[in-house]
Amino acid sequence: MADSFGPLRGAHHLDAKAAADEAEEGAAGPDADAPDREPIRVLVVDDHALFRRGLEIVLATEEDIEVVGEAGDGAEAVDKAADLLPDIILMDVRMPKRGGIEACTSIKEVAPSAKIIMLTISDEEADLYDAIKAGATGYLLKEISTDEVATAIRAVADGQSQISPSMASKLLTEFKSMIQRTDERRLVPAPRLTDRELEVLKLVATGMNNRDIAKELYISENTVKNHVRNILEKLQLHSRMEAVVYAMREKILEIR
Repeated sequence: MADSFGPLRGAHHLDAKAAADEAEEGAAGPDADAPDREPIRVLVVDDHALFRRGLEIVLATEEDIEVVGEAGDGAEAVDKAADLLPDIILMDVRMPKRGGIEACTSIKEVAPSAKIIMLTISDEEADLYDAIKAGATGYLLKEISTDEVATAIRAVADGQSQISPSMASKLLTEFKSMIQRTDERRLVPAPRLTDRELEVLKLVATGMNNRDIAKELYISENTVKNHVRNILEKLQLHSRMEAVVYAMREKILEIR
């Protein structure tokens, strides 16, 4: 970029010559042939082929990012993650066959080193909480610019977490409310849950969705939904995540 700014004013001729000589020696030294950093390997998962293609085209212009594969649903994402072992997985939340949040847990089993960024239109707090609980490192809304996608990939690859500002604000607000509600209830005896409600809550805490809980307990999915609703009403909570946190804090449920 030196050409953009022109020659440095006041620099001594000998200093410039010494710098040039040093640069030449460095270029000829043993590090001259050292390989550049390997590109960040990305798997793109979305049920819209045009969106996947658009991401691939955009990311292809980034020298340090390489799209190594794509998948159209969560089930295919798990298989591709196991085969390709990508560094980063960009994945939508809601897809046919198997959603992105549900796929997170399985991906962490087959490709534990892969970091998952949910890239979605869903701005619902429940999806954000469930995604983080399932192991996602980032949660970005599709309204972000293409430049921000590349920046987020690099940040997550370097060990940072990335959440869209609007979602981060909701997360902080919800956590503050949770703390406040917990403090207000400390002197109030915990509501009693039925044995079946405790069973459902324990399975919710393991990350199961309503369909899987229904299969596990041999009951209908609607019955599971009713149990979850009753649990939230009894505990005066608003989300599944709050119910699990509250149950653990109040010693209603021990997660091992």
